[in-house]
Amino acid sequence: MKDKNKAKKLRQAPLTTPTALGEDARRDIGAELNVLLADFFALYLKTKNFHWHMSGPHFRDYHLLLDEQADGIYETLDPIAERVRKLGGGTLRSIGHIARLQRIPDNDADFVTPQDMLAELREDNAKVAAVMREVHEVCDKYGDVATASLLENWIDEAERRVWFLFESGRSV
Repeated sequence: MKDKNKAKKLRQAPLTTPTALGEDARRDIGAELNVLLADFFALYLKTKNFHWHMSGPHFRDYHLLLDEQADGIYETLDPIAERVRKLGGGTLRSIGHIARLQRIPDNDADFVTPQDMLAELREDNAKVAAVMREVHEVCDKYGDVATASLLENWIDEAERRVWFLFESGRSV
């Protein structure tokens, strides 16, 4: 009977994904990534909101720019959540959970000028890039080079969005 219980115990999968980074890293990096994920959801929805409500003489250019940027932001959502899971953590479960964590403010205004849309998104993307640098520091503290490497690419993508929004929004 003792061998049967031992064999059964060995077959049971652990409740958390094994990682060499340790429990503190799992907790701290996972928490930072979940807040970042909430920010990315908020940024995605705001970008789509402005894409849908764009108007004016540069409609086509801005509409397409924001659609392209929203697609890029959307493509980052799953890799962030999957990284949390690879670390053995749980991730966002609902819109309410996102709302409790997000630091990117919503914009529910009935009308926003195209220039204000571009400026607001520029600032939001810059904020997300700054936050990712902070998360990178947490990864460095724990030696999590995999998450740090992902963040480096996402920072570059956010900076590209900032650049495009800046150049599209400035008056020459």
